[in-house]
Amino acid sequence: MYQGNQTSKVTEFILLGLTENPKWKLILFMIFLTIYLTTWLGNLTIIFTVVLVQHLHTPMYFLLANLAVIDISDSTVTALKMLRGLLSQPNTISYDWCMTQIFFFHLTGSSVDFLLVVMAVDRYVAIYKPLQYLLIMNQRVCIYLVAGAWLGGFVHSIVQIGIIIQLPFCGPNVLNNFYCDIPQVIKLACTNTYVTELLMVCNSGLIVAVMFFVLLISYTIILVKIRTHVTDGKHKAISTCAAQIIVLTLNFGPAIFIYDRPFRVFPGDKIFSMMYTLITPMLNPMIFTLRNTDMKNAIKKLGRKMLPLESGIFGEVAHVFPTRSHVLSVHVNS
Repeated sequence: MYQGNQTSKVTEFILLGLTENPKWKLILFMIFLTIYLTTWLGNLTIIFTVVLVQHLHTPMYFLLANLAVIDISDSTVTALKMLRGLLSQPNTISYDWCMTQIFFFHLTGSSVDFLLVVMAVDRYVAIYKPLQYLLIMNQRVCIYLVAGAWLGGFVHSIVQIGIIIQLPFCGPNVLNNFYCDIPQVIKLACTNTYVTELLMVCNSGLIVAVMFFVLLISYTIILVKIRTHVTDGKHKAISTCAAQIIVLTLNFGPAIFIYDRPFRVFPGDKIFSMMYTLITPMLNPMIFTLRNTDMKNAIKKLGRKMLPLESGIFGEVAHVFPTRSHVLSVHVNS
């Protein structure tokens, strides 16, 4: 904690959270507990549906299931600490746990961004190379792409944490947020952080902004191709791309607001932070299921069956990709 001199080291941070009012804390606890449980329910529903329903064993749904896994992880990194903080006073976090939270927050968050890029590549191949779709997006390639998304997230996160742990923290220890993140933590360092902030903005903000606009351009090209050349399943193809555009906007938009500017406190910071840490992981499964007839029908069928899993989940995972003839018949409709 803050010891009051320049030779001591901060051992813990105080998180101001969302409010100081005890009544509002209880209300917010119930609201965000509901959001967190809904996030788990929605994403687990997608995961189990993709694993158990045979006709969803396509690359697109394989990637969607992996997005659901990352969404659960991303939400958990911040939600558990925030929920605990709403019930405790003061709300503190040790220096080591603060650095750990930053690492895993950027690992999962950036892995989502890279996976959204992979999903855009999948749609591009499905629309522009339909006859070679299964050969290009085969099981090994999809696994490598998902692993690459996690690896990209790891590299990004390790660079971030490698820079920040070199900063000395010997002064104030109050963070105006409900979780540890780089913009607030850097401002507490007892040294000039201008160069560090510039590195962080380039590492996070610039990359996120460039990635977002490249994806928007890519989806625009894909939509133009669908509208001008695709006849069968045009509505479903457009609906799928529209859902992915909504998801990437919800993920990239708040991140650009937080990281693509100087690290100063703005009134809307906490709202944007809640958007991409808590709200977006809950909305992602809703967006994909509400706009996807195949997914909705598959969930309904599973709900009606309610049969015990005789063969087990692991036996299904080994067959997550369809035959070539099946993919060629549904690559646009999916």
